[in-house]
Amino acid sequence: MTSTDLPSVTAGIPVPAAPPDTAAAPQPLADRLGAAVLASLELAAVHLGSELGWYRALDEAPATAPELAARTGTDARYAREWLEQQAVAGLLTVDDPQAGPEQRRFALPAEHRPVLVDELDLAFTPPFARAALAFTRNVPRLLEVYRSGGGLGWAEMEDARDAQAAANRAYFLGPLATRDLPSVPGLDAALRAGGRVADVGCGMGWSSIGIARAYPQARVDGYDVDAPSVEAARRNAEEAGVADRVGFRVADVGRLSAARGRYDVVTAFECVHDLADPVAVLAAMRAMVAPGGTVLVVDERVAERFTAPGDEVERLMYAYSLTCCLPDGLSTRPSAGTGTVMRPAVLEGYARAAGFAGIDVLPVEHDVFRFYRLRHSGTVED
Repeated sequence: MTSTDLPSVTAGIPVPAAPPDTAAAPQPLADRLGAAVLASLELAAVHLGSELGWYRALDEAPATAPELAARTGTDARYAREWLEQQAVAGLLTVDDPQAGPEQRRFALPAEHRPVLVDELDLAFTPPFARAALAFTRNVPRLLEVYRSGGGLGWAEMEDARDAQAAANRAYFLGPLATRDLPSVPGLDAALRAGGRVADVGCGMGWSSIGIARAYPQARVDGYDVDAPSVEAARRNAEEAGVADRVGFRVADVGRLSAARGRYDVVTAFECVHDLADPVAVLAAMRAMVAPGGTVLVVDERVAERFTAPGDEVERLMYAYSLTCCLPDGLSTRPSAGTGTVMRPAVLEGYARAAGFAGIDVLPVEHDVFRFYRLRHSGTVED
């Protein structure tokens, strides 16, 4: 008796006829989501390797599982499983796959070093893995605030805050100040002449430090409402050797009046979309800049208008907004509730409400960031 001869367990029960070739029909969405599940779990493995020092140890010399565990003070059985997973995923190489589990020697390919080890390389990826894991770990809390309309601020997302700072570090210390800021008309000359900079929403200070390193005559004051970030920024400035020219202060610049007209350059890097009251902060930035100075906003390079489906940048920014930026913005009320996807027209509306004449999108090429210069309207009152 063949399988087709077996009686049906659904005999007597009406069953809808299946469409032809259902089993063979492609399921692109299922494939895409399956790949996303795989990618998320592999990101977790990358985070483990980075935090436990396994990539750094392998960068120094190839190792077996017992050797890697001994070098890093970790457990050999976990090290073995991670090494095998990384080799299967193609991130590490193994000298002899047929050797015994304890004898296999694993190595970090030289071309993977910038991505997995070098913290100052633009390709360094572990902070992004850490951020993704931190954001998704908040989903149980997000379920609560999505229902209640509440928020989830950076103070409740310590790991995410650290990951965000680490993710921007290489760019802020490198191309931002050495390549991109010099292309902004008037800004480069002002900083070379010893201009003063107010860095609004400075976070852990890497943008302020990058400016100070690139412009030895300039002085930079960083402002942020998050006290732990400001403390970290002060430590980072000391370690970078620029603490004599870079200072940090816990302050809500929307309520700051002592800095009126003090600065040649006022910047806001990747923070305006997080603000509960962006108009008040932009108005304060307008008051802080001296006549003829530059107000610069750098934010996400999202599409100019909503379209669906969107490209990968748009998808990424909406994902960040759902899991981090919008909940953070709504953690203070009343709130503009901007979210990560702040389109140019939205920023222009905020800028005009703050007293600016408008915005200019600057011709700075970057995959993720868009550079805006805010145009002055009249003179700032004394």
